[in-house]
Amino acid sequence: MKPNKPKISIVIPVLNEEKCITQFLSYIKTNSNCEYIEEILLVDGGSTDNTIALAEANNITVIASEKGRAKQLNQGAKNAKGDILYFLHVDTLPPKNFDKTIIDAVIKGKEVGCFQMKFDSNSRFLNFFAWFTRINHKLCRGGDQSLFITRKLFSKTNGFNENYIVFEDNEFISRIYDIAPFTILPQHVKTSARRYDERGKYILQYHFGVIHLKNILGAGPEKLYDYYKRKIAI
Repeated sequence: MKPNKPKISIVIPVLNEEKCITQFLSYIKTNSNCEYIEEILLVDGGSTDNTIALAEANNITVIASEKGRAKQLNQGAKNAKGDILYFLHVDTLPPKNFDKTIIDAVIKGKEVGCFQMKFDSNSRFLNFFAWFTRINHKLCRGGDQSLFITRKLFSKTNGFNENYIVFEDNEFISRIYDIAPFTILPQHVKTSARRYDERGKYILQYHFGVIHLKNILGAGPEKLYDYYKRKIAI
C-alpha cells in the first residue's frame, strides 16, 4: 500500500481585502485540486470591511489574529492541519497545479522553497528585477514569491519574528537558508504591480533597496519599520 501523500495548508494573511478576495479565492480553487489541499486559512488582522463575510461565503476558514503579517502568519501556522504550509499573499497568484508541484517537490525531499516570480505588468524595469527570482540566494527572496515549508521544518525555525512589522518574510527566509537547502521551483507566480503603479515603480524599488541595504548593515526591525513609515507608507 502506498503511503498517503502529504497535504497542504494554504495560509493567507489579510487585512481589508474585500475588493479582491472573492476573485482570489476562486482562482486558488480553480487552479488546485482538493485532493492535495487540506485547507485554506485566511488569517485576518482586524478587517473593518467585508473581507471576512466574503471569505466565509466561499466556505473558507477565517482565523482572527493581531494585526501584523508576522503575527498573522504564525497564527495561521499554529492552526494549520496540513503537512506542508504554503504562505501566500493575496496580491500573488500561483501557477496552475501549484499544489501538486509543491507536493511532488516535498516527496523528493525538498523541505522548503518558492516559485519564481513575474509581475502582471509589461514594465521592463519590474521584469528586470523579477528575473533575479530564479537565482537561489537569500537576497533574491521575498514574500511575493510565496513560500512552501514542511510543518516539521517550520517547527525548527521558531516561526516568523514578530518584532518585524516589515521585512518579516526576508528575515524568516534568511534564517531558513542557514538551516536547510532552499528550492526554487521553475514555474512562476504572478504578482500584482499595483503598488508600483500607485507609488511610482522607480522610487518604490529604490526604497525597497534601501531597506535591504539597511538590513545588511545591521538595522533592526524598529529602524526598518521607521524607514518604511516615512518613505513608503505615506
